[in-house]
Amino acid sequence: MSERITIIGGGLAGSEAAWQIAERGGRVALYEMRPMRSTEAHVSDRLAELVCSNSMGSTLPDRALGILKNELQRMGSLVIRTAFKHALPAGAALAVSREEFAAEITELIAGHPNITVHRHEMTEIPSGPTIIATGPLTSGALTAEIQKLTGQQHLYFYDAMAPIVVAGSIDMSVAFRQSRYDRESELGGDEGDYINCPLNKEAYARFVQAVLDAPKIELKGVDKELERYFEGCMPIEALAARGEKALAFGPMRPVGLRDPRTGRRPWAAVQLRQDNVAGTLYNMVGFQTNMKWGAQEQVLRLIPGLEHAEFERLGQMHRNTFINSPTLLHPTLQFKARADLFFAGQITGTEGYVGSTMGGLVAGVNIMRLLAGEALLKLPRTTMMGALLHYITHAESATFQPMKAAMGLLPELDDPARNKRVRYASYAERAQVDLDETLAAAAFDAQALQPAIGR
Repeated sequence: MSERITIIGGGLAGSEAAWQIAERGGRVALYEMRPMRSTEAHVSDRLAELVCSNSMGSTLPDRALGILKNELQRMGSLVIRTAFKHALPAGAALAVSREEFAAEITELIAGHPNITVHRHEMTEIPSGPTIIATGPLTSGALTAEIQKLTGQQHLYFYDAMAPIVVAGSIDMSVAFRQSRYDRESELGGDEGDYINCPLNKEAYARFVQAVLDAPKIELKGVDKELERYFEGCMPIEALAARGEKALAFGPMRPVGLRDPRTGRRPWAAVQLRQDNVAGTLYNMVGFQTNMKWGAQEQVLRLIPGLEHAEFERLGQMHRNTFINSPTLLHPTLQFKARADLFFAGQITGTEGYVGSTMGGLVAGVNIMRLLAGEALLKLPRTTMMGALLHYITHAESATFQPMKAAMGLLPELDDPARNKRVRYASYAERAQVDLDETLAAAAFDAQALQPAIGR
């Protein structure tokens, strides 16, 4: 194939798309603006950098993200394969060592003979076959060009990043290791994979009030007018404002935990998850925040076990951008008004690392099929990939919000079992059967299939 395919964006979606194309013999020009121009969230120039959490969610084969990972592995996903290679202890979740993961993806992409990586900002949409995978932090110049192309108003929401704590600064005479419900570590460890900081009723009340009283970084101008939080990444101060118990039923829920000092379940708990291979850094699970940095440290040190915590990174917020996919895209991720243009990743409204990867894989496969004169791959709604793609392209456009993989996106079973575990297992089995049949009918390269996880 002589025609070069342009990919704009070197995140998870762009990297996955580039790999899928290159492995099929396509030539790729991958444009990534870092380090020439950084973003509010990135800290390195590596491709596929994880900027918020380091977790890719459940690995259980009968959970939404487990099903989605299975499907991606069966289709030969580079990102998911590499993520498992650099997995950290996280119970039934896939937590990834950020630096090692991004370093390997960068090396593989930059070293592929069919991929040329260009390190500068793209400020216009090129002609010819193109995938736009710039993610939720698309630069202003390119956002304006996308807006001209689509003729649609962009939608915005505010995303927030959680603090990262130096492990040695956590008081383990107060905090304790335990995974919820004492689930044994997926990696064979005898201890729980999470560090838990327990709060009694009084400590919890003091913490909530301090969160509410802490000064916040104010949004200004048009940004304040467009302020809209994404429910899946709600800052703790916004949650606390919803009610006294909102945090205890959210990121601080104590369900499945038992404080070894008291033998009882704490009133609330803060969980920390390993963030690097060395185990020297832990991120605060679900603790995205926009509190001002000086006050933020004071408030977080009210948490038992974190009184003397050292923070490698404090929480912050940034504006994320996504297009109105229901009006603009086909479920194949092809742009309705231009056949050789595809969008992929979080800019389409597929929320989360795994959903973003899925978009890159589908866009990469489909742009190659388009150029080869083949029918584009359309995944059935009974698969998690197909269900997510159907949602972002068929949701109500006026109220469209980003969506992560969820069991509720799948069509009902013909005869659903009452037992939830049995029902979810049936969803997973149906998804695998239907995916395999679809790939076989599309003559998808069988050598790209990978063994499923959780087996």
